[in-house]
Amino acid sequence: MAFSITALCSNCWACQPLCPAEAISAAKPHFQIDAQKCTECEGDYADPQCASICPVEGAILDSQGKPLNPPGSLSGLPPHLTMAADNER
Repeated sequence: MAFSITALCSNCWACQPLCPAEAISAAKPHFQIDAQKCTECEGDYADPQCASICPVEGAILDSQGKPLNPPGSLSGLPPHLTMAADNER
């Protein structure tokens, strides 16, 4: 049981001080979660603190590899519109 941070991480430093298990560390090219320390905030908080503060959709994954903040969850935009905009770049 552990979360992970993807390359989408913007290195904003928001999650690191909130982690009750001190499992998040600065690493190149983006922050990382130590799987041995991550408790998914169980016993400390009802919601994962890293995902609660993360401003980037899809940057933090659960132990099954699913985004805790999936596309559209923060922006309110339907995922198909976000993908279309990304494809135009």
